[in-house]
Parts: sequence; structure tokens; C-alpha cells
Amino acid sequence: MCLILFAWEVHPDYRLILAANRDEFHARPTAPAGWWRTPPGVLAGSDLAGGGTWFGVDRRGRWAAVTNFRDPVQVHPGARSRGLLVRDYLATGTAPSAWLAEVAGQAEAYRAFNLLAGDGNEVAWFGSRDGPVRILAPGIYGLSNALLDTPWPKVTGGKAALAALLGKNAVSAESLLALLADRTPAPAAELPATGVGRERERLLSSRFIRSADYGTRCSTVLLVGVDGRAEFYERRFAADGSCQGEVRESFQLLR
Repeated sequence: MCLILFAWEVHPDYRLILAANRDEFHARPTAPAGWWRTPPGVLAGSDLAGGGTWFGVDRRGRWAAVTNFRDPVQVHPGARSRGLLVRDYLATGTAPSAWLAEVAGQAEAYRAFNLLAGDGNEVAWFGSRDGPVRILAPGIYGLSNALLDTPWPKVTGGKAALAALLGKNAVSAESLLALLADRTPAPAAELPATGVGRERERLLSSRFIRSADYGTRCSTVLLVGVDGRAEFYERRFAADGSCQGEVRESFQLLR
């Protein structure tokens, strides 16, 4: 994923509200979200080039998501695909923070990344450019291609938009997908400087990215209710930004 907005234990009906965009080169082969056989009981899309996935959830309510850390000069030949981190977490029964602590000891095997992992008890984050694992307190968070809650416009604006939905009690799959669909670029004065040039920074600054070679490939929403019901939505897009299909799943979490 390249934008993840989520609220953890701040809504009376939902323990977790998550909305995320996956931005990727359109030429990278991908399979839509579906139920995996291995590991069993996992609902996720599939990266057919590197293996693994960018986001997934299982029937127990365990979930994980990964973003890259934008650094155009990093070179790491032979690095493992970061999507394998999500897959590997979902194959375990280890608590999120304990598992991220294990990942921290082998982070050099991957290019720089951020990894979120959660279950019914905790949500934790590890950034390979930051240091120790953090167990997150209840709140609203945003993550893109820097550290957690780095105030890039798409992160601060996305968090504010999510907070507004919460304040109006207007949380739904459609309202969250609409939040993710915003194509407004950030003002020039607010663009970060990550080494990709001003034109590219402007392209990448909107929540939804559209260009011929790279852009938002899918939007994903996960709602986990206090009643143990999970709702999953994935909407996929072509290079021109048109919708190419949807996946919708609703299931009761296993106790």
C-alpha cells in the first residue's frame, strides 16, 4: 500500500476502520483479492511478481499491511519482496508486536519498509528506518511512504477526512472509498522532497494517483465491528482511473 488511514478503537461500532490505496506500476502482474489456500483462511490480493501481498486479513481478524519507504537512491540487489512480510505474518499465530520484533532483526533482507500488523488485541507498527516496534494507542493514524504519521499532505488531509467521517457518524464502505478517491494534488509549497523531482512529487501527492505507467491499482476498506463481524471491500482500477472490478466479503471472525 502507499496510503493507509485507520482508526483503532475510537468508534462505538467498529474496533478497526481501515482505508488504503495500493499504488504500483500498472505493468506489475496482480491477482484480485480472494481466499487463499496457503496460508489458509487469508483474504488478500496477490503480487504475482514478487509473491506475497500488500494487505491481507484472516478469519481470526489478524491483518497486516506494508508500504515502501521512498528513497530513490537505495540499492539492494537480491532483496526479498516486502509483500512476503504480510504473508508471513498471516501464516503465524504470534502477537503483532512480538512478530514485528522478529522482523526487526531481519529487516536488512528487504528494501526499506513500513509494516503494520494487528489482531483483536493490539495494533503495532515497525519502520525499518525508524527503530523500535511501537504498539499503537487508540487513535487515528496515517501512513504513506515515510514514517508513521509523517505530515505529508495526503496523510494529514486523509486523517482529517477520516476524523470528519467519524465525527458525523458517516462511516461506510462507500464513504471510505470516496475518501480514497480524491485526486487533488498538494499545493507546491506543501510537497515533500524525497528525491524524485518536483513533477513526480506533485503526481504522488494526491490520495488517488493516476498516470500511464504508475498509479492507484486498488482501494481497500476493512471494517471490524465490535460484534466480531468483518467487512472487506476491494475496488480495482485501470491506468486511466476507471473501475475494473470489485471484491466484497463479509464474515464472522473465528473465536
